[in-house]
Amino acid sequence: MQMSAPQMGYDRAITVFSPDGRLFQVEYAREAVKRGTTAAGIKAKDGVVLLVDKRITSRLIEAESIEKIFQIDAHIGVATSGLVADARTLVDRARVEAQVNRVSFDEPIGVEVIAKKICDHKQTYTQFGGVRPYGTAVLIAGIDDNNPRLFETDPSGALLEYRATAIGAGRNSFMETFEANYSDDMDIDSAIMLGMDALYNVTEGKLDASTLEVGIITTDTKEFRKFSNEEVENYVNKELEKHKGEEPEESSGEE
Repeated sequence: MQMSAPQMGYDRAITVFSPDGRLFQVEYAREAVKRGTTAAGIKAKDGVVLLVDKRITSRLIEAESIEKIFQIDAHIGVATSGLVADARTLVDRARVEAQVNRVSFDEPIGVEVIAKKICDHKQTYTQFGGVRPYGTAVLIAGIDDNNPRLFETDPSGALLEYRATAIGAGRNSFMETFEANYSDDMDIDSAIMLGMDALYNVTEGKLDASTLEVGIITTDTKEFRKFSNEEVENYVNKELEKHKGEEPEESSGEE
């Protein structure tokens, strides 16, 4: 981000607005998210699916050691992009909030409630001196009263609900695929395949089950779970079979 000399002083502290109303530290945190691994969420009529391309950079890394999808409560899961350590801290806080709600009110916490609590916490780190914003965005998926819900939070603490969305480096390409092909009446299996379509485009056809994480929650079970490697591989093979003999589409996502 290029700034003129008079503006340089405004990125020294999180509590100082620039003359044009910007908080540069928050914008820098958003840049950290844009450079992160791609995570996507898709809401179906019978559940929500989260997908993450873990982007393994070395064959020496154990893929299982990289975790980007987390379970918060039985009925809530999240996917993250950006600074991994920041994401783990937010996940731990969200898990405590979920358990506090169960102890205090003897009922599971609402998906929108936990999303707002995460956002409120992130927002405080844009308001007080001596701290920095969280450099991570979070997709929150869950079931509220048989209704699938999908929320996106960003480093500023802003909260939006989506039918389908993505965060991270490949967001632009994912959103193009979602806007062109998303349908309100698709089931969870169709939603997973839509996510695989987007992953196929952004990776230029180089899908690898070992570098993908998939988590789902359905209105039938109301329990969030992550797919096993075998389940992920089955969907990857379906996607590759569908495109056999085709040239992969040119990726337009940010690298």
